[in-house]
Amino acid sequence: MTSTTLELLRKYSVAGPRYTSYPTAPYFHTGFTEADWAGALAAAPADRELSLYAHIPFCDTLCHFCGCNMLVPRDYSKTQPYLGHLDREMARTAQLVDPTRVARQLHWGGGTPTYLNPGDIRRLMGMMRQHFTVADDAEISCEIDPRELTREHLVALRESGFNRVSFGVQDLDPAVQLAVNRIQPKDLIQQVLDWSRELGFSSINLDLIMGLPKQTVESFSRTLEQVVAWDPDRLAVFGYAHVPWLKKHQRLIKEADLPDAAMRLGLQERVSETLGAAGYVNIGLDHFAHPEDELVRAQQNKTLWRNFQGYTTHKDCDILAFGMSGISQTADTYMQNEKNLKRYEERIAATGLAVERGLKLTRDDQIRRDAITRVMCDLELDFAAFGREWGIDFADYFADALADLRPLAEDGLVTLAQDRIGVTTIGRMFLRNIGMCFDRYLKHAPSEQPRYSKTV
Repeated sequence: MTSTTLELLRKYSVAGPRYTSYPTAPYFHTGFTEADWAGALAAAPADRELSLYAHIPFCDTLCHFCGCNMLVPRDYSKTQPYLGHLDREMARTAQLVDPTRVARQLHWGGGTPTYLNPGDIRRLMGMMRQHFTVADDAEISCEIDPRELTREHLVALRESGFNRVSFGVQDLDPAVQLAVNRIQPKDLIQQVLDWSRELGFSSINLDLIMGLPKQTVESFSRTLEQVVAWDPDRLAVFGYAHVPWLKKHQRLIKEADLPDAAMRLGLQERVSETLGAAGYVNIGLDHFAHPEDELVRAQQNKTLWRNFQGYTTHKDCDILAFGMSGISQTADTYMQNEKNLKRYEERIAATGLAVERGLKLTRDDQIRRDAITRVMCDLELDFAAFGREWGIDFADYFADALADLRPLAEDGLVTLAQDRIGVTTIGRMFLRNIGMCFDRYLKHAPSEQPRYSKTV
């Protein structure tokens, strides 16, 4: 760790978006109505494929670091009306979508989707297949909390067609687990991995989090060594987003226990060193994969994309998201459901849809979204190729972004040539900052800016 790198971290560790969308979610507005969403679905091309998402908000316990929209119901019976409302929402949405459209991707997130018992896992997948056509070779994935998981849950997922699983590991150190209220011994993770491989899931992802309370470079190194020994196909290593103004339960974490800037940098460097030495390819922001993984191939072929589900190979799919807080999108529209469970269920009972807010993208929004996404996925941007695609003169159109990028180039985060931008090795750590240079909303937003987590 050099003093120069540490100074860069201190300089660029500012509040900023993760760019799973552009414009980002704080700019969605309540003037966007159910009629607007119905119109967007009706206008979508019949040959544009689908990505289906179901949000299952329920969890057994509250993890203090959690930034998700989740509930700890204590009573399993509360899942039943929720599943009924999901069914109704999917039925109504299916009426608005061309029936010939095919789902190439399907994902369950939360919360904890496997809070559902095996019977309800089969029931929910049956609903989704009833309302939509899921391709035989679709990518079907589920986020899983290893705690409270049984082999029967995994059997139900496989029998329902799931071929990918993602386990939340976060950190294996007992002191860290205690500090965030998530106790899960190494042997428990080993067991669920053994079950998953035995049952034939084609891809296994493990989620880790850097920057948790009590975490040190030494303790996280032990976690990384064990994770490398488990040899998952993919790893997502997220930086902890401490946003107690949004997630009040994060106030249970003592800020004095959080790693300082030097420790965060050490964690970042140890992750890159350890996973790189083990043969994983750094996709970009947070994600690593085996060299033969389709995410790596997509990056090499410049077909990698980024959306609310992170990095994806399914750029040309419309996302239909079901459940409270779910965010759907078409090529030029974003829509978010009601985030409150009671309001979500009331809206579904009334109309079959639960639109809370959304946004119709302008042409400028679409151009800037593509530029941000290309930098974050390809780690470079060819001015001439991009200009031809959008019918613009890149240097003229993005004069503001190029001016904002010059200080980053001076600091070694990007290379700026006459014809292209390139992200340097150290610049991969600061991808969010690079994306911010293209963000018109950050430059021209009202004085009351949205509050974001730190970029690094």
